[in-house]
Amino acid sequence: LLLCFFLDEAGNRLRFQLELEFVQCLANPNYLNFLAQRGYFKDKAFVNYLKYLLYWKEPEYAKYLKYPQCLHMLELLQYEHFRKELVNAQCAKFIDEQQILHWQHYSRKRMRLQQALAEQQQQNNAAGK
Repeated sequence: LLLCFFLDEAGNRLRFQLELEFVQCLANPNYLNFLAQRGYFKDKAFVNYLKYLLYWKEPEYAKYLKYPQCLHMLELLQYEHFRKELVNAQCAKFIDEQQILHWQHYSRKRMRLQQALAEQQQQNNAAGK
């Protein structure tokens, strides 16, 4: 009985790791294009699996994600029209470019916010002396 518990625990851990890795792969538009070109998005069982994976949006699971944009892609993959468009390499290229632009904008904005916060802290420290 104890052996069954450990096997169950190990199986659950492996399933968690595999699903975590797969969900994060969905952030890569080129991988989505690969799946679309091979017909995975036409397979009803695969589409149902994508629906099942929506549990990753729950905070207790989402906290393990390194690439949160995968959740947006997972959401978009729930729509047949989006899945069909991914067959086109230009669609994947466009998504990839948009992600890069977002990251660049986010990085610059975050740096400016951090710089403004540091300047404000310096002013507060100078005024407190």
